[in-house]
Amino acid sequence: MKKIGIFYGSSTGTTQGIAETIASKLGVPASDVIDVSKMNADMVKEYEVLLLGTSTWGDGELQDDWYDGVKVLKESDLKEKTIALFGCGDAESYCDTFCDGMDIKDSGCTIVGKVSAKDYSFSSSIAVIDGMFVGLALDDINESDKTEERIDAWVSDIKNHLA
Repeated sequence: MKKIGIFYGSSTGTTQGIAETIASKLGVPASDVIDVSKMNADMVKEYEVLLLGTSTWGDGELQDDWYDGVKVLKESDLKEKTIALFGCGDAESYCDTFCDGMDIKDSGCTIVGKVSAKDYSFSSSIAVIDGMFVGLALDDINESDKTEERIDAWVSDIKNHLA
């Protein structure tokens, strides 16, 4: 399996918990599960696969620590990287910006792990393209009963791209 780094931004601990769960299911060591506030270019270079997790705040904003993390990613060569995204949101209170933090711009990397939006209840998300979330979308506030199943399906899907 390729070397995987899981970077997350978490204000309340939810995204961190999701990152740790994903790591456990993929067999990624805890030392490779990293708070994005500690991310630097050398770390990005070290991994072949980056799993990037964020929560969405307010009107579709990234979790605060990701603003510096995005700068590091923009300054890094991602052309040979495989990237999978996961995000947390609140589909009831913020149904029109659900998981908008997962919005992705072209970076030359290979994006894997898209998830169908059909089993979600929300009104709008910039993280949906052609009926698919660009990554794993989770509403651990209102649909915590679906979190484990969604993580399992996503991990099963992305494993094909990690060998």
